[in-house]
Amino acid sequence: MSTAPSLKIVVVGSVAAGTSAAAKARRNTETARITVYERDHDISYSGCGLPYFVGGEVGTIDELTPRDAAWFKDRYDVDVRTGHEVTAVDAAARTITVRDLATGATSEDTYDELVLATGVRSVVPPLPGVDLPGVFTVRNPSDARRIREWIETRQVHRAVVVGAGYIGLEMTEQLTERGIAVTVVEALEHAMPRMDADMSARVDAELRRNDVDLRLATRVAAIEGDGTGVTGVRVGSAEDGESVPADLVIVSVGVRPNLELAQQAGVAIGPTGAIAVDRQGRTDVPHVWAVGDVAESFNLITGEPAWVPLGSTANKMGRITGDAITGGTLEHRGILGTSIVRVFDVAVAQTGLTEDQARAAGYDVEVLHNIKPDRPEYLGGKPLLIKAVADRASGRLLGAQAIGASGADKRIDVLATAITYGADVADLFHLDLAYSPAYATTKDPVHYTGMALTNAIHGSAPLITPAELARRRADGEKVQVVDVRSAKDRARGFVDGSVHIPLAELRARAGELDPAVLTVTYCNKGVTGNAGQNVLRNLGFERVYNLSGGNKNYQSWAGAR
Repeated sequence: MSTAPSLKIVVVGSVAAGTSAAAKARRNTETARITVYERDHDISYSGCGLPYFVGGEVGTIDELTPRDAAWFKDRYDVDVRTGHEVTAVDAAARTITVRDLATGATSEDTYDELVLATGVRSVVPPLPGVDLPGVFTVRNPSDARRIREWIETRQVHRAVVVGAGYIGLEMTEQLTERGIAVTVVEALEHAMPRMDADMSARVDAELRRNDVDLRLATRVAAIEGDGTGVTGVRVGSAEDGESVPADLVIVSVGVRPNLELAQQAGVAIGPTGAIAVDRQGRTDVPHVWAVGDVAESFNLITGEPAWVPLGSTANKMGRITGDAITGGTLEHRGILGTSIVRVFDVAVAQTGLTEDQARAAGYDVEVLHNIKPDRPEYLGGKPLLIKAVADRASGRLLGAQAIGASGADKRIDVLATAITYGADVADLFHLDLAYSPAYATTKDPVHYTGMALTNAIHGSAPLITPAELARRRADGEKVQVVDVRSAKDRARGFVDGSVHIPLAELRARAGELDPAVLTVTYCNKGVTGNAGQNVLRNLGFERVYNLSGGNKNYQSWAGAR
């Protein structure tokens, strides 16, 4: 492609989206003048890798910042000016004001096309003591350097992490691995609040299994200390709350888009609080574009505006805008919010709509909790839980969440691909997935997910979640719950109010049950429960549900209430 020699592209911000936009624009044309302004000194860094530098799993910060301004100049002939902050935008005149942070001098620059890649800022609640030494956010390499230096020079033994989202969980893991006792304070009911509560509860359990002091539904009243450093965090109320000792505090309660320049330029802000853009990154102000974490995307399933700040999405948006500015036709196709985080010994992944989100969007959903080994147990297979959500009306897969020691990444990516292309749940069984006992079972957990959901939606084997069972009982509906496991399994725990009729005896003892009453069968994980469901259905029982995820899922749900 080619473009007019006079085209001058200015990019503000040089992490994932900004550098991607500049690089793609240069790949399309050699004649444009491309300048990137960055107020920090690190560019194109892996923000998601910062906790692992703090923990020591990544040895040096250079591993997370492999490219510098000189590299971009040599490779792309792009001028990256670090230590330069863009302080003002005049969209009518197409000018920006830039301050050299080293000298304090200001200057003006012009542009033909302006790309705002200003990213996000950490939310810092206005707490007493939040500015004490030893209180940090985690947004850039400078933050990570300061935290690691504080740990190593102050001999930190106790830390409080405020917030249990992605960064909070990663920091908790890494600090614990360093031998630091960690308390996590989360204002909501569970860690990982983006997931459904019945899945987040498993993240809670993993944290506690690793000796993390997890304080849920708890608010921070103040951070305590003096001029030399932090000494504790007061939770509850300032008057009668508890003081949790701490030598280090990580504030990770969320991020917000950096909108100052966007507001100066007069661009529209979308309903999510990020910059509204079209599918190529244009704002509603001519010649002003926005990419990455500062800009909105849209949900691939619902079509509604969405904002999920992730480096993977930022890279795509930057590349698309760099292409569009230089005459290309690439367009953004939306997001599913696909993500994954390691929490000690398990991976926690999700894609698409959660059950709560799907219901809020108006879908009549079928919900499956599928517990299967990620590979055969004779080769070390470990349980992998997949919660999948589908639309009963169309059979379309809407979302999935997965938690397991291994294999969650592979399955969530397969399911994200299926959702992207509008797969019916029946399509999942027919996927030709790679099989070897070292990596998977002959029927992969993805296949089982498709089979169970297909039977529930298109067949006559409906599912019921523990929460739905409890709701129906609370509403006064008569429900007979049948445990079809062995006596040995039942002795380890059972669903409250259930009757015990092992599967081998079910045909002979079916007369003990009322075929006109809503019936729920269950086993440990779901397979034998489905077999019992089929027996009763074939014997003329009118409404027979299989308990999603079996007793294992029920006990996890009950324990989290």
